[in-house]
Amino acid sequence: MNPGPTAPSGDRPGASTAEQPWPVRVVTTKVSQWIDRLGWVWVEGQITQINARPGTRVAFLVLRDPSADMSLSVTCSPNLLRSTQVPLTEGSQVVMYGKPTLHPGRASFSLRVTEIRAVGLGELLARIERLRALLAAEGLFDPRLKRPLPYLPNTIGLITGRASAAERDVVSVAQSRWPQARFAIRNTPVQGPTAVPQIVGALRELDADPSVEVIVLARGGGSVEDLLPFSDETLCRAIVAATTPVVSAIGHEPDSPLSDLVADVRAATPTDAAKRIVPDVEAERALLAELRDRAAAALRNWVQREVRHLEQLRSRPVLADPLRSIDHLTQEVERLRVAARRDVVRSVDAQQTAVEHLRARLTTLGPAATLARGYAVVQRVLPDGTAEVLHTVEDSPPGAQLRVRVGDGAVRAAVISRES
Repeated sequence: MNPGPTAPSGDRPGASTAEQPWPVRVVTTKVSQWIDRLGWVWVEGQITQINARPGTRVAFLVLRDPSADMSLSVTCSPNLLRSTQVPLTEGSQVVMYGKPTLHPGRASFSLRVTEIRAVGLGELLARIERLRALLAAEGLFDPRLKRPLPYLPNTIGLITGRASAAERDVVSVAQSRWPQARFAIRNTPVQGPTAVPQIVGALRELDADPSVEVIVLARGGGSVEDLLPFSDETLCRAIVAATTPVVSAIGHEPDSPLSDLVADVRAATPTDAAKRIVPDVEAERALLAELRDRAAAALRNWVQREVRHLEQLRSRPVLADPLRSIDHLTQEVERLRVAARRDVVRSVDAQQTAVEHLRARLTTLGPAATLARGYAVVQRVLPDGTAEVLHTVEDSPPGAQLRVRVGDGAVRAAVISRES
């Protein structure tokens, strides 16, 4: 058998061993002695339970840490509860002065207090402001961290009080705007000492549900004390850690708990939250009709514009009468052809006239015209049969054969004598 991690008996005097274990009374006494060393302390928390029966000498209370799931049993005199300046009720934020005590009979731990002070409104507001500054310094209010809401969420998570006006407002307004809206409702306390842990648990449960696409925290208006859970640091950090967009609809317009600042969307009222998370089906139908009409009008305008453009194209001469340009060019070609022919004929006639003039001049200046006027051309016939023009009498010795050409022919002659 494993005796467990016990210290050797020789380490310190009086230590317990497997052979010499401590009785329960010894352990209880030693623990009580260690607790007594703590002395008197000031403790702050929230009262979750008060049990002060008439005729008893001891009143029992439960003091809870609002930021953690921890509580402490408290005992005091009933006269102490009756003598406080502010009446104490469940949910009151208090500061107590007492001494931790272990009751040996039941080995139960409690705090025996001799003074109780209710935390005033000013102190609560100051604490909220300090927490606001802390969260702001950490960047939890940064608008860049805000997640957009889905246009039409599949399922809406709603955390609110049971049968509350806030629940009725959110559900009725959302379903009147979009009848198919579905809700996953978690009813939790929305004030008092148990509100924060149950709200945080419901928030984490809805955040883990993949069908929930937006979560709404809804509560009606109330005093600063009533709205304290929604300025709790644990709840604020749980809202920031959630992966699902969170809408904070706490109180009315003037109310501004810290959950409004860390949430992705702040709604002025639960009714405003319902309007933000789902669209108005009538408004969407009207918008669709308007867009359809605008699209139809735009299409008609486009068709009419294109028709006018086609008519303009058709009205152009090149499309109205495609052969007109060809006919025009044909006429132009014909005109140019006639002009060219006329110029050619004119040029030929001019040249022909010039030739006639030259011919006439040549005829006038030629030897035939001279012969026709009575002149003759005398040529000496050489022995080889050729003839050459006779220029001087020296070229025609007596007996030379001559050829005399006159206007209407030629005769042959012989030189009888020469005369100078």
